[in-house]
Amino acid sequence: MTTYAYDFDRVIDRRGSWSVQWDGTANRFGVGDLLPFTISDMDFASPPEVLAALRERVEHGVFGYTDWRLGEFREAVRHWYASRYATELDVETLVYAPSVLNQLSQLLQMWTEPGDGVVVHTPTYDGFRKAVTGLGRELRGVPIGDTEALERELARPDARMLLLCSPHNPTGHVWREHELAHFARLAERHGVAVVSDEIHADMVADGHRHLPWTRFAAAGRGRRWAVITSGTKSFNFPALSGSYGIIGDPDERLAFIRRMETGEGLASPAVLSLTAHIAAYRQGGAWLDELRSYVAGTMRMLAERLREGLPEVEWTPPEAGYLAWIDLRPLGVDDSALQRELVETEKVAIMPGGVYGTPGFVRLNVGCPREKAERGVDALVRAATRLRTG
Repeated sequence: MTTYAYDFDRVIDRRGSWSVQWDGTANRFGVGDLLPFTISDMDFASPPEVLAALRERVEHGVFGYTDWRLGEFREAVRHWYASRYATELDVETLVYAPSVLNQLSQLLQMWTEPGDGVVVHTPTYDGFRKAVTGLGRELRGVPIGDTEALERELARPDARMLLLCSPHNPTGHVWREHELAHFARLAERHGVAVVSDEIHADMVADGHRHLPWTRFAAAGRGRRWAVITSGTKSFNFPALSGSYGIIGDPDERLAFIRRMETGEGLASPAVLSLTAHIAAYRQGGAWLDELRSYVAGTMRMLAERLREGLPEVEWTPPEAGYLAWIDLRPLGVDDSALQRELVETEKVAIMPGGVYGTPGFVRLNVGCPREKAERGVDALVRAATRLRTG
């Protein structure tokens, strides 16, 4: 049995903390007080090293305007990429924004026009769909692995952007080197911009390797590409609001920074987000490695219970992340009926695959103490079994 220095089994009551996952189930599922396995934040406290840094900064007592280019933030990001991904970053290529989706929104407005095509892999993270369609762009989905469809969509005259999720949400797929190199060749051939959302990169499972898009991006001016990411997902502080990006072209990078500081009025970032990122990237590596090991153990438990309870499903753990993407189509279970069983009988909230454009699946968030994850998978097995057997 694995012994951990950090207590991931500790249950923290999140109800009444304005939590979207815990307090917001009525908004999405029509019923409050459900046991939630939904939005992708975790039920674990952030690393003690991060909490200590935040306390120290709060004790300072002054929260005036800040500049992310001053102090240690950029060097902490550079250190993280060098130590975790063997990738040397030029800190001058970094940009900052309140969130990854905010960065995506800005880049969509900079590099596309209303009606333009934005190509994504399916199933598709629902935040992508909202950002792209909300700005009047056309979301064009291509199934993972369908290289012919990908090239066909990128070759369309009005295709302007390839939007990657790397690693992929919701499937947890980690893109291989040959896949990323192929995407880069297609983007170059068809003159489309590439935006790579890499917020799940730190949660790659053992035996797999995340390769930043910076390794595949074409260099030089006029090359439109960006990496958008944040430490908020891996170290569980999304409510502190903060993200950073890498934009290769210096003119595009300057345009992005000016856009944020003028048109968006966001010259000063949240100082506690900077503080948390620095502490996480400098001191949080041991916590993250234990978290990854703990989540891997939870995923093994999940696989065992699904194998015993729903053997037709043949589910295997994802290559990255704490989100289990489970194909229930072999059971022939109706999605709406399953959701009714989960909500009304089992009193749990689990995301339906239709949210990501792929009915017949569910996405189960197991970024939580194992006892909670056990309750979630057991509820899913019971609900699906009742419907399968009629």
